[in-house]
Formats: sequence, C-alpha cells, structure tokens
Amino acid sequence: MDKKADVVIVGTGVAGLFSALHLPKEKNIILITKSDEESSDSFLAQGGICVLRGEEDYNCYFEDTMKAGHYENRKESVDIMLRGSEEVIKDLVAFGVDFEKKDGEFLYTREGAHSKPRILFHQDITGKEITSKLLQRSRERENITIYPYTTMIDIIEEEGRCKGIVVKTEDGETYRIYAENTILASGGIGGRYEHSTNFPHLTGDALDIAEKHGIRLENMDYVQIHPTTLYSKTPGRRFLISESVRGEGAVLYNKNKERFVDELLPRDVVTKAIREQMAKDGTDFVWLSMEHIDEDTIRNHFPNICARCLEEGYDVTKECIPVVPAQHYFMGGIWVDKNSHTTMPNLYAAGETSCNGVHGANRLASNSLLESLVFAKRAARCIVNGLDKRDYVGKEGEQA
Repeated sequence: MDKKADVVIVGTGVAGLFSALHLPKEKNIILITKSDEESSDSFLAQGGICVLRGEEDYNCYFEDTMKAGHYENRKESVDIMLRGSEEVIKDLVAFGVDFEKKDGEFLYTREGAHSKPRILFHQDITGKEITSKLLQRSRERENITIYPYTTMIDIIEEEGRCKGIVVKTEDGETYRIYAENTILASGGIGGRYEHSTNFPHLTGDALDIAEKHGIRLENMDYVQIHPTTLYSKTPGRRFLISESVRGEGAVLYNKNKERFVDELLPRDVVTKAIREQMAKDGTDFVWLSMEHIDEDTIRNHFPNICARCLEEGYDVTKECIPVVPAQHYFMGGIWVDKNSHTTMPNLYAAGETSCNGVHGANRLASNSLLESLVFAKRAARCIVNGLDKRDYVGKEGEQA
C-alpha cells in the first residue's frame, strides 16, 4: 500500500537522522533503511568529529582541509562546515552525546594531516555514540517512522520534480512513498569493492537512480583508501584501525620493523607509501606499532580496537599488528549546492552520497561526521523555510 509523508528520508546514518530531528514535530517524516537501523557506516566511525577551536584556529583548519583535498575543495562549503561546527557540537550534546572530558572540559585528539588537536571523541567508537543517540531521539518522536529492510529502487519524478520514492521490502513488496520533499542520505559505495571498511549493502543505489533521472553527479572517481585496516585473509568488511591511533603516536614499520613514512601525512600519501613498501618487501601488509603510546591511553582511548585485535590474536599493548589499505570513503556523489539541494527540485542529498565539495579530492580525517551533520541540518532548514518551492535548476557552473 502506498504511503504519504511530508518528508521521506533514505538512510538512518547521522545525515538522515540529524535532518529528521531538525524538522518540525508537526511534519510527518518517514525514514527507510536498506538493512537494520544500526547498520550504517556512521556507526563504524572510530576517530571522532572535528570542531573549529575558536577564530584563531580558522585559517589553520581551513588550510588543513584544503591541503588534504589537493585544493580541489569548494571553498564556500569548507567555510560553511567550519563555521557550523560549534553549533553542531552543541546540538549533539543536547541530544545526549557524550564526548570525552577532563575536569569538565572537552578533550581533543589529533589525526593525520591536522596541524593541531581539534577532534572530539568518545573512546574509539565516536560514530556509534553519536548515531545511537540520534537514533534514540528519533525513535522518541511520534512524527518520525522508521522502516528497516526497505530499499529505494527509484524516485518519483513528476514534471521534473521529485515527489517521493519507490521502495521494495525484504519480502518483495513494492510501493510508493509520496512526499513533498525527499532527502537522500543513503551512504557510500563500499559494497561495490571486494575489500572495504563499509557495510556490504552500501552499494551507491542513489547514484544510479540519480543518473537515470539526469540529476547531476560530481567527482565519481574520487574514492579514498584508508591506509590502516586490520589485515585478514577472511573475506568481508575490513576492520578499521583509526587514524587517531597514529595521531597519539603509533608508527608504521616495514617487514624489518623499520619506520618508512611520516604517519601523520594525508591518507592518500600514507596509503601510497604503504603500497610501495609492501611491493618492495613482497608482503601483503605492513606493521603498526603502538609501543610509543602509554598503555593506559591505549586501553582507555582505544578499547574497541584492543578487543577486536585480541579476537584476531594480537595484543596491541605488547606487539605490532598487521595493517593494509582498504576502500574507505567516497568524496564524489550527487552534486548539491550549499543548502544540500540537488539539481532536481524538492530533492536533497546529504552525507556520503552527496558531493558538496567540502572534501575535494581527498577527505581530511574526522571531517566526515561534521560535514554530514552540518549539511543535513541545512537541508532541513531549507525545507522548514520553504526555499525549494522555487524552480531550482542547479546551473552547471554554480559553486553554491
């Protein structure tokens, strides 16, 4: 049976949930997700979420983001993300998110290509902490309904506008969800790769649907490889070893336990160095050592990583672990302007499935959660203010 809503949102990661929570409580909102509500890559984010640490940090943070992105970033979008970071953190705290503190003040960690510590975190499961709290708040809202195991198979286009989506349930039922506005927040493309840190069901369905309807896409070849995932011969999703481990002092070794790269360089640079070293050594992995990190810091900051490595037979407090690069993040996607509009009226996109230009050709560590949240909130604000009632066409040369 067909359904109706004021807003339909595809995806229950941070982008989908945050946009839903910033829509009025009198609006009827439907969220769908391809698997269960917890199986989004947002839950897997380990390192943390960046925040601008005062005006004195602006130029430094801006340059770090631009440099990591090889200066292909859309400058206005980067500015919007940085300027919106403090407000987003306040929102998250209000929703119940618990970031690490000491003496009542936030603790900050640092990751590769950051000039200074500016990353808030919750142990090494920051994504789970944020996303689970947003999901909990969403379930408490009477106007928000979530349908798991429901896949978008098309959008409804009428006279050039998006009027909702067509979905298919796990038991094969197909129906339409009509809505005044639609937000695509369906995640990345890791399911298209043999080795990825992503959930395998995230296969970029929204991209194929957008292309079919002539909706503009951008930077489809910009795929980030994460330098350090736990090496395993077992097929399936790769376990991420957070970049914040290297930010706290972990080092990379070749087969002879010799250091061969500056671990805090941008991800693409470190990945290239690891691949070159593996080819030189004739190995399938390199070693990551936490020997320079205090044991209490390892156990308190990275308990999930410690536990997972122990399951694989490695005690990170006593020995090196084997790591290898794997597909991690998609910087391209459905083109959107600064307010997360796509080139089709009444259709928005946010999170990894969108491309607002923040990341350029390579994402700076821990910018993904922040970017998703900032631009998801902007989509919600546009819907609230009725800004998409005009005929938006997204001109080819427009920079937002």
